[in-house]
Amino acid sequence: MPETRDEPITPQVQRAHDEAVQRGENGYRDPDTGLFVMTEAYLRARGKCCGSGCRHCPYPADQQQAAGRPWITRRSDG
Repeated sequence: MPETRDEPITPQVQRAHDEAVQRGENGYRDPDTGLFVMTEAYLRARGKCCGSGCRHCPYPADQQQAAGRPWITRRSDG
């Protein structure tokens, strides 16, 4: 069983993500760090989990673990 860590997504980050999705962009700049973050829509379109621990990974925990993700983030939205 992989380790589980809670990593809350702030309202500002969620807004940046949602705006990027609305514009059809693959990702956005994190408003706190300036790092590029891929959107859930882009990750889903890739077709499978890469196991890298992406913030907005749309794949279930078992697929993330099978892809080699060392820990699973529990999302507050389900």
